[in-house]
Amino acid sequence: MKLFIRNMACNSCKIVVAEALKKQGVEPVKVDLGEAELPKNLKPEQLKAFNSDIKKAGLELIENKEGILLEKIKKEILDYVYHSDKKMPRNFSRYLSKQLNYSYAYLANFFSSMQASTIEQYIISLKIEKAKELLMFKELTLTEIADKLNYSSVSHLSSQFKKVTGLTPSHFKTLKAKRRIVLQEL
Repeated sequence: MKLFIRNMACNSCKIVVAEALKKQGVEPVKVDLGEAELPKNLKPEQLKAFNSDIKKAGLELIENKEGILLEKIKKEILDYVYHSDKKMPRNFSRYLSKQLNYSYAYLANFFSSMQASTIEQYIISLKIEKAKELLMFKELTLTEIADKLNYSSVSHLSSQFKKVTGLTPSHFKTLKAKRRIVLQEL
């Protein structure tokens, strides 16, 4: 049995799902972002209890086809931006179509109708969040960050960063340094 779960975006979510399944007496075969594979079907009362447990962590079972497809799209985008150690593919539309076996036009229209956002806007917002994380916690240059996030140039990253956050990446990084000084003085 495969369960599809909304809002799974990190390893902590995987742990929450695995623990909730174990609480129902089921050892999952595999827990991945957005889904859990089980060796057997859960009874309706187990599914209800499981869903109740994961809702406490902001997660939720998905039971309709549209919700499942939306979560699959989001999972692929998250993997594309956050969880890939290899360089991202340049042509994301072709990559997404291949991963999900739908035309990109269909996926893009479907995503927009369900999210009130385009796939491109969603990717940009995730990439900027990843850039903020890299600026805050890694000692990477803007050039390295732009390359890691598949930007054509540092200026492209900087202009998108400023458009989304209202700050340049350099200004954002100095705010981090200022916060550190303030915290150290406490």
